[in-house]
Formats: sequence, structure tokens, C-alpha cells
Amino acid sequence: MSGALLHARWAMPAAAVWMLAACAASKHEIAPPPAKPPPPDASYDWHVLLIAPFGSVLKDIPLALHEVLVFRDEAQSASPADDPECYAANGAAPRFMTHSPSSYLLCFNHGRLSRIEATVRLPQNESAQIVADACALWTKNAQAPTAGSEGSEGSAACEGADGGIAFAAHIEDAPNEEDTQLTVQLDASDPAP
Repeated sequence: MSGALLHARWAMPAAAVWMLAACAASKHEIAPPPAKPPPPDASYDWHVLLIAPFGSVLKDIPLALHEVLVFRDEAQSASPADDPECYAANGAAPRFMTHSPSSYLLCFNHGRLSRIEATVRLPQNESAQIVADACALWTKNAQAPTAGSEGSEGSAACEGADGGIAFAAHIEDAPNEEDTQLTVQLDASDPAP
């Protein structure tokens, strides 16, 4: 019996050591949640596109411009007198969504700035998230927004009004292209006289 008692005396501490080692080895660490992406920089705010207040005359615009022809459907235009005269920047346009716009138009109605339209190219695989983040930023302080509505032909849209300026954005996927185009249109919601 003394032999069995001797083995039991060593077996108990050995079993305890093995159990502690097993508990320590099976310790699972919980991974911290992924870090939130940094907030979009200032170029994501559509206000960077406003290089002059709405209602400004052409000579007050701080960029060199050239006139462009804009073709519209008859259904979009009430009369030829209401069609704005649009101008594009000769040099660099303001950076928007961390890119230089591929198109940046300033449109004047009755000699006053009434619309700004900018188009940037975004990576197709990231465009939906970029637009969603930007729309959340734009509509945070907007009045009566209709954010996240579905535009024509399935393009994502973001609309709202902020400080007398109506904004609308939509993305378009071009066939056989790796990029997506985001077009933002700013309109004076209460045009100056």
C-alpha cells in the first residue's frame, strides 16, 4: 500500500501541473475590433468646389475659364433663354475627393453663377464605400436630405440642401472601364437677383 500511496502523492501534483499547463496553452486572445478608417479629409466636402459665392458675375471668378458647349435634352430645358452658359477651368480645379476633377464646370444663368458641376474618377471596387462616407458627411448638417436614394439606371445618389445650396451626386459605371465616375452638381436654391 505504501507504494500506491507514494504514486498517488506524485500523481496529484503532476495532474495539477498538467491541468494548469493545458489551461494556459488554450488561452484564446480576443482580437481587438478593426480600427475605424480615418474620417475623410477636407477634400471630401463639396464646399471645396465653391470657389466663388453663387450669384457672382463671371469677372469675379478667381480662375481662368473658357466657354464650353453643353448639350441638354429639350425636356430638361424650359426655354433657350433659361439655358445656362457654362465655363471650364483652364488650369487646375479644386481637389475633390482627393482627386483633381476630370470635369469642372461653372454655369451662369443671366450672367450670375448658378451651378457648379464636378466629375471625379474613383476606383470601381471602392466607389460605393467612398460615396457612402461622403454622403454621410454631406447630409450630416443638410436640410431635408434625401440621402441614399436610388438614381436612374441604378446609380447611387445623394441629395440635400445646405445653406441655400442644393447638392446632388450620382455615380456612373462606364462599361469596360476600371473606374467609376462620381458627378456632383451644386445649384443655388435661391438664385441672386
